[in-house]
Amino acid sequence: MEIGYKLAAEGFGPAELVRQAVRAEAAGFDFVEISDHFHPWLDDQGHSPFAWTVLGAIAAETERIGLATGVTCPTVRYHPAIIAQAAATLAILSENRFTLGLGAGERLNEHIVGEGFPVDVTGRHQLLREALEIIRSLWEGGYRSYDGRFLKLSDARVFDLPDELPVIAVAAGGSHAATIAGELGDGLFATEAKPHLVADFEAAGGTGPRYAEVPMAWAPDEHTAARAALDTSRWALTGWKVMSELPNPVNFAAASETVREEDILEKFACGPDPKRYLDVAQPFVDAGFDHLVMQNAGPDPDGFIDFYRAELDESLRKLSPQPA
Repeated sequence: MEIGYKLAAEGFGPAELVRQAVRAEAAGFDFVEISDHFHPWLDDQGHSPFAWTVLGAIAAETERIGLATGVTCPTVRYHPAIIAQAAATLAILSENRFTLGLGAGERLNEHIVGEGFPVDVTGRHQLLREALEIIRSLWEGGYRSYDGRFLKLSDARVFDLPDELPVIAVAAGGSHAATIAGELGDGLFATEAKPHLVADFEAAGGTGPRYAEVPMAWAPDEHTAARAALDTSRWALTGWKVMSELPNPVNFAAASETVREEDILEKFACGPDPKRYLDVAQPFVDAGFDHLVMQNAGPDPDGFIDFYRAELDESLRKLSPQPA
């Protein structure tokens, strides 16, 4: 079991995210994972720096900890050739500590370039499949071209390739994406404890790491923790059918205005009790995930990192699937 720390790029500026990554390394986390957004989910979060610049700075400031995007959409806002080049460069600078998390994206971030974002999920998955094929092709070296239904590549070459190519973990909220992850990715990325995602990934040939984000909010008391999560992370309870569609933070504010503190307490591990954190993490382990990302929505990241080191690290690593 590997344990990661989620860098909440929507909630903190770039220098603070680098500082948190350095602290996470010192606290014993195995990797840090950062979202790659143009907008935050809510205006109240107030940030959304360029993830790739932040990751480069983290690579320079750390020695051991793994780095990952969680996740990048390589189809509209970026062309996959740019992501192939960026990931290869980061893998070199981090000395092979980088994992490329990829997904079909959300309208929140992709609509900003004015090229449109596919209305149907099938179209988004086809785009993702073509992007993965382009990235894989460029990583083979030499000049490459590609003529897909949606994406094109013309006589392109990534000159600086690492000795060890990054692992590609593909995000999945359903069976179709999990199958793409197994066929064209090296790993799986998810936000829900659904065993069928891992099963579908493996049935399609997937054998690599399986990442999952575990929702939590640390504070010295449960109410303070839940209140902070409600203020900044209530969007997470709207579900992917909503999260992939809305174009701006104001839309997420409206869509999540009926979320209550009780709803947060039901989904998130809140407060100072280590057992609650283990209880929330256990279903992800039971579902087959082996890389757990601690997604802290609490008000004090340093307090959470200290809590993790003192109360959670050893216990989380001992979790194993429970009999059905």
